[in-house]
Amino acid sequence: MKGFFKSSNRRILCMLSKEDCYDEIYARIEAALYSSGRPLTIDEIKGIIGTTSDTRALKIVRELARKINSTCKALEIVELQGNRFVLQVKPEYYHIVKRFAPRPLLSKSALRTLSYIAYLQPINAKRLAEIRGSQVYEHIKELIDLKFIDYKVEGRTKLYYTTDKFYEYFGISDNKDLAKRAKELLIPQQ
Repeated sequence: MKGFFKSSNRRILCMLSKEDCYDEIYARIEAALYSSGRPLTIDEIKGIIGTTSDTRALKIVRELARKINSTCKALEIVELQGNRFVLQVKPEYYHIVKRFAPRPLLSKSALRTLSYIAYLQPINAKRLAEIRGSQVYEHIKELIDLKFIDYKVEGRTKLYYTTDKFYEYFGISDNKDLAKRAKELLIPQQ
């Protein structure tokens, strides 16, 4: 028996058995839960599996949760209020995760300074300090050490700009992409 699922608003025939087709659907949900790092809504899950039915999506994600929660020792899928689901470490393993979880490379304030440099480049330290405050000098030093920014001297002024390493690290392809991403950081989200 063949199964199917819908993706990108098109029906795709799953050339596998119905069981294998469900395994593919489970794998997609699992990958999305893992990569998102946050709870997914039932609407997001419906988009992943290509259905418009809340009932079908809930049935599938709950079955996946049952399977993962019974077979995985350290991970679980938890259903939160409002039909949201999250893949997380079981509480009894938090102490281990805490030891190994990576710390962010940049603080939020240094990242924000970097986004201003990226969006307004080339920019001098005086202008950055007017925008971001006096802590910007520490951020500039840190960002130069990490090779995310560099500077060129014009007269007695240093003008700061982003480097190739910045573009590579943040996966930015061109200046349009750069402007969009910098703007996302600079404009407060609601």
